[in-house]
Formats: sequence, C-alpha cells, structure tokens
Amino acid sequence: MSRRQLDRAGLDPAVAASVAGLREHTPGDASDGCTVLHVDMDAFYASVSLLERPDLRGKPVIVGGGSSRGVVLSATYEARRSGVHSAMSMSRARRMCPDAVVLPPDPDRYAAVSAAVVALFTSVTPVVEQLGMDEAFLDVSGAVRRSGTPLEIATELRDRVADEQGITCSVGLATTKAVAKLASGRAKPDGALVVPADQVVPFLHPLPTSALWGVGEKTEQALARLGLHTVGQVAHTRLATLRRALGDALGTSLHELAWGRDPRPVVPSAAVAERSTGAQETFAVDVDDPEVVLREVLRMSERVARHLRRDGHVGRTVVLVVRFADFTTVTRSRTLREATDSGRDVYAAAAALWTAMGLQRARIRLVGVRVEGLVDADRVPRQLRLDEPERGWREADRAVDAAVRRFGSGVVAPASLLVPRPGAQGRHPGGAAP
Repeated sequence: MSRRQLDRAGLDPAVAASVAGLREHTPGDASDGCTVLHVDMDAFYASVSLLERPDLRGKPVIVGGGSSRGVVLSATYEARRSGVHSAMSMSRARRMCPDAVVLPPDPDRYAAVSAAVVALFTSVTPVVEQLGMDEAFLDVSGAVRRSGTPLEIATELRDRVADEQGITCSVGLATTKAVAKLASGRAKPDGALVVPADQVVPFLHPLPTSALWGVGEKTEQALARLGLHTVGQVAHTRLATLRRALGDALGTSLHELAWGRDPRPVVPSAAVAERSTGAQETFAVDVDDPEVVLREVLRMSERVARHLRRDGHVGRTVVLVVRFADFTTVTRSRTLREATDSGRDVYAAAAALWTAMGLQRARIRLVGVRVEGLVDADRVPRQLRLDEPERGWREADRAVDAAVRRFGSGVVAPASLLVPRPGAQGRHPGGAAP
C-alpha cells in the first residue's frame, strides 16, 4: 500500500482531510468501460523544480529565463491565479505577479522525471501515447483483469507518481480520447474524473466550443458567427450547416466530437515517432527578429513537405518547436482539416502557431517544424479546396521536386528565402522527428 493510500486510510488525519477534497467524482465501478485514460502532470515543470526547493511550496513560483526578455516555461498554481501562463514574456509575468520567485529551468531533471513516469505507465499497459513530457494517453483495457477497474488503476498511478516522483497528476477517464482529455483538465489539480458513456453528452454540452478538439481561435470565431457558443449548440446544428460553414472535414469532425464520438485509438508513442518527419534549425547567434524566424520556418516547412512527397506520405498535424536563449523549449501543434504534403499548408499552420504565441522580440535559439500522423498519400482521397485552382500548387511542388532531384537543393526556392540568412550550427532534415 502506498503512502497516499495509508494516509487516506486515516493514519494521518491532516492529510486524509485534504485528500477528501479531491475531485474523484464517480465512485465504485462507474468507471467500467472507461478504459481510455488521459494523465496530465500538474504544473509539471514547476513541480519538478520545487523538488529541490520544498521551502517554496505553496508560494508563487515561475520557471523560466531570469532576464526581462526571457519566457515563462511553467508556473505554480499560486502564480497562475495572477494570470501567469507558459510562453508569456518574463517581464509581463513579473508585472502580473511581482512576489513570485523565479527559478531557472532544469531540462535534464525534467527529462529524467518524465522518463520515470512513462516507465510507470508502461508497467501497467504497453499502449501509452506520450503527448509531451507532461501528459499521455493510456489504453488500460488489457489491464483491468489483473489490476482492477479503470478508476482503481488511475488511483494507483496517481499514488505511485506522488510517492516515487514527488509530484502530482490528474487523470481523466472516458471511452474516448477527446472526452478523457477534457476530463483530466476538469479534475485538476491532483484529482480524477470519470465520464461514463451515459454521461458524455451531459458533460460535453455545457462546455464552450473552444473545448472541442481542433477548435482554435479562428474556428471559434466562425462558430460564433453562426450563433454557436457551446458544444451543445454545435451538436444540435444541422451537419450540412456546419459543413457549409467550416468545410466537410472539420464540420463533420466537430459534429461527431460534440456528440462524444471519437474513433481515434490510443497509438503507442513508438508508432507515432515512426510516422512523422521534421526539421529544425539552431541559429549561430540568438535571433530576435520575427521575420528571420519566419523565413527559417518557411525554409523548414518546404523541406519537410518535400520529404513527405518523396516518401509518398501526407500528414495532418503540424508541430512548431521554439527554443529560447535560456534553453526553455515550447511546443505547439495544430491539426489541419485534411492531410497534406504541401509546403504552403505546412508553413501556414506553423506561421499561425508562431503568431499565436505572441513572442514578438523574444530571443530565439532554435526553431523546428514537424508533421505528424503520417499516412500513405494514395490512401487519402484529395478534396479540391475553394481557394485552390484545379491545377496549380501541387503541380508546382512536383516541378520543384524534379528540379531539386536534377540540380540539387536550393536551385528553386520561395523569393523570401533568397536573402542572406544567419548561419546555423546544425540542421536535422527528414526522417523521424528529433
């Protein structure tokens, strides 16, 4: 029995009282069938940093670059209550929470704790889809016979993470990935929330449309123009209306998600890594000019797209990686309506992710672009978009590919790349994402 389980049994009344407030909303066997778990570490980077500074627990703490031009990597919940969040400039974070203590990032420690947590997950089930250092999906359908109900498994995982690593996590349990992820967010901090199949619709429908997987700022605005502000309103809107306003793929996807239907399986991370391709650039000197950064994003987007076409793949998820001068690294992703092998599409998504981060004059050490969720191009029917001529960009891409094969890379490039560029320490083209 773990220390937390002993505490709950009443051996430590003070701790037992605090645990009683945890939001484990559904008791008993209500979790039967909810075999998809989303586990999210609570303020992961800040929590790990506090392992060496237990005297700061319960106080506002910010992890990130110490200079005014640094960027917030993470913050404790005490600092978050003042409005501090990741990717915010350190100068703004200090203004919002002047009493916060700033700690420098410790990447090696983060990696070690993350690896230990994932090892714990895989000791329960081999079906673990890691989304980053601090979150993962688990499919525990094969573990319930030996380990108990999904809620019992989730409770055991939370106890062991706390006992072995000294940090806490929150778990969402559902029948689908989309609902499990929403549930974990509403169980924070240090809680577990089960959403049984018969409670999915009541759980989803009061939520804002931004809660749906794939709804970003622009899609949220498009839905608002239709008078749709909640998931329930999306669910009760005619599918034809959503398709007409958002396109067939996105309209259909959101309608399905609004009713709790999500067919995506939990995919073990090794398989995900094998089905991605990316490139990254480390600048010789730190760069604080957004135009320079975006030119490199364009260059890598074109390179990644060329590798996709070479290998006969298309992908839907575009990932942007930004590493700052203090080695803080932030990753953002966007899922496209349709799978693509077009540099134009990849760059549009990556550039939008950069713009949404609002970094302005932050000093950048490295930037990377990756496309994930690859499938064979010949398995995906191509749909003509309203803004695309019947012949044009795809033919141009293939003409460029032919020229590159014959004359070498760099013979054809977008005009904006035909300018002097800052030197690079190293590039990682093609292949599995780093």
